Order: sequence, then structure tokens, then C-alpha cells
Amino acid sequence: MGFHTFDADKAGRLEDAAKRYRSVSREELLGALEPTGSETVADLGSGTGFYTDDVAPYAERVYAVDIQPEMHEFYREKGIPESVELVTSSIEELPFDDDELDGAVSTMTYHEFASEDSLTELARVLRPGGRLVVADWSAEGEGESGPPVDERYSASEAVAALEKAGFEIETEQSRVETFLIVAVRSE
Repeated sequence: MGFHTFDADKAGRLEDAAKRYRSVSREELLGALEPTGSETVADLGSGTGFYTDDVAPYAERVYAVDIQPEMHEFYREKGIPESVELVTSSIEELPFDDDELDGAVSTMTYHEFASEDSLTELARVLRPGGRLVVADWSAEGEGESGPPVDERYSASEAVAALEKAGFEIETEQSRVETFLIVAVRSE
């Protein structure tokens, strides 16, 4: 499977709202996350901060987590909201305390970090009842956009991995090229 990163030299392509919102819209992401304004949320694989910017007005603090410092540099140049903190880290070793996060989102990045270690780490840093929203390219898609099909996961594979890591699945939606999963950390 995947475990690669998006080419930082092409970061500007991640700012194309028409293409990005075709995969998951701002309203869909916020509706799945259900922020009330007092949460601490992590955007996993935040890249240029495209979706981080959508979440920031609705959360008290948002950690923009990306393994590539070049992506953070792009985001800095674009302008970072006051409530956002950049975190350079892999998902396998997040620099957060146990139960620190109220929620996390992964928009088109699950295939880049999905592993048992990463999902166990997410379960550690999300508080019991914390929400994880995953929108990603589906292995059942045709590959017209996004990574090659052989680097993707199906919704059912993602669900099984999340359940094994201690999440309860609230929503699972399969689409033509993508899937959306809302998972809640078990109490």
C-alpha cells in the first residue's frame, strides 16, 4: 500500500477548491466532525492547510500535522489562522498527550499513513468519545484522480483497521472514487 507523501513541489495543486471539494466539501467535513468551537482538533497530513483553514474557525485549536516541513512553509507563506499550530510529525509518533484531542480529520491522506502503529497512536491521543473523520481515495475507485489504485484502501479495509485500533464506526460511505468514515474512539 501507499505510505508515500505528496510531492511538496506540487503543493500549489492542493489549493484548487473545485477539485478538492469534489472529493470532500467543507460542509461535509464539518458536519462529520461536529465542532462546537471549544475543541482541540488535529488535521492529519495537513499539507498546505486547505482543509485546516476550513476547520480553524470552528475549533479552539487546530494542530496542522504534516511530516514535510516544505508543506508547512507553503502554509506559512499563505497565512496561518491564529488558532492553528504547525506540527511536523509522523502519525506513528504524535507529540500529544494521552486523550489530548477532541477530534481529528484526515482528508485524502489515510492511504499515506495507515498502519496499525498509526491507528493505535490516534486512539491514544483522541479522548474517549473523540471523533475521527477520514475521507480518502478508495481502492474500489477507477483511479481517475489521486494515487494509483494499488496504493489505496477500501472503506471496508479502513473500517476493519479502525475497529481493531479501538474505534467504533458511526458512518461509512463509499462513493465512486472515495470513501468517508466517521469513527469515535471507544470509551
